[in-house]
Amino acid sequence: MAAAGNDLSAPSTRRILLASLVGTSVEFYDFYIYATAASLVFGPLFFPSFSPSAQLFNAFATLGIAFVARPVGASVFGHFGDRIGRKSTLVASLLLMGGSTLLIAFLPTYETIGWWAPLLLCILRFGQGFGLGGEWGGAALLAVENAPPGYRGRFGMVPQLGAPVGFIAANGLFLILALTLTPDQFRDWGWRLPFLASILLVGVGLWVRLQLTETRAFTDAMAHEAPPRVPLAELVRNHAGVTIAGTFAVVACFAIYYLATAFALGYGTTALGYTRQAFLQVQLIAILFMAVGIVASGWLSDRYDPRRVLIGGCVGGVIAGFLLAPLLGSGSIGGVLLFLSLALLVMGFVYGPLGAWLPGLFPARVRYTGASMAFNVGGILGGSLAPLIAQALAERGGLAPVGLYLAGCSLVSLVALLLVRR
Repeated sequence: MAAAGNDLSAPSTRRILLASLVGTSVEFYDFYIYATAASLVFGPLFFPSFSPSAQLFNAFATLGIAFVARPVGASVFGHFGDRIGRKSTLVASLLLMGGSTLLIAFLPTYETIGWWAPLLLCILRFGQGFGLGGEWGGAALLAVENAPPGYRGRFGMVPQLGAPVGFIAANGLFLILALTLTPDQFRDWGWRLPFLASILLVGVGLWVRLQLTETRAFTDAMAHEAPPRVPLAELVRNHAGVTIAGTFAVVACFAIYYLATAFALGYGTTALGYTRQAFLQVQLIAILFMAVGIVASGWLSDRYDPRRVLIGGCVGGVIAGFLLAPLLGSGSIGGVLLFLSLALLVMGFVYGPLGAWLPGLFPARVRYTGASMAFNVGGILGGSLAPLIAQALAERGGLAPVGLYLAGCSLVSLVALLLVRR
């Protein structure tokens, strides 16, 4: 991959890294405010009152819609990203993602318009996922295709830091609302404020990205040969093996993240009886361990290689799975904090190196499509149904089956990584 130059403090380098960071920050902010709202209020607001459990189940089910939309968005944005360039594609994906999130703030509830309410919610959730399908791959390429020699791991982990940044912004805002509003105020209108606030992050992201130039790796590839007519077709024809392996290697990071955030919050504030404020505070502390894991994994990826770091993270995911039930179900908020900190630290090690590893599986001419498809299809397998499956397992067998589910997802990714040498 071509380097942007060896001056890591140059304004252009800082702008590139900021542009890659801000997009994934918006991505995780948008996704987590949705996951949090689904855990806390979307059930009773957007679905009929069969039972609290059924409402929560339906709210978690809407989470999966965006995961289904993400590969569709990945194929569309990947097509244009590999044909016309990374910059304009990243701007379009950010606009669609941010616009869909903003409109959720204005949705009427089931009590007001009946079944139109969940239908509109699902449509906007699909729009979120469609835009997000082109976001991560483009942000990762923006970073690694401009990385100087020996810095791919550290540059590739910068967009990954958007996960804790977006999480802290979302979680912190929900925590402020929990401390300042009554439960009735939060249910009636307070939950809408985080969706309205997303416009600020989107505005910053657009301002930064509109000042970018195209990556050198893309321009060099286009100078040597014409872009593929249908990047997805070329990907399937020539790179199916590494695409499948990359897809399954991503499963662990999504499973860990959504079990330690959306599922843990919903289960912790219902079945385990913790207050919303207490659980949000614990998650806010635990997410710092994820940031530590991402930074450490980026450095280790350059010292060794991203694949080895990902393998170590998957082993940690198996261990976290076996510790889920005894720690999360310990009856102590300290035990909950310990588990969430461990799980999210492991998440850093199975997520941080992906920014360098996944793009490296593909040549520049289909890299946007390949990295985006693997990442987003992996998201379907690992994250779309994770809170829903975990909720069903917990209702029937407690937390022990949920821990085995987490360990199993980590094993799937471990096997995929062991099968890929490139």
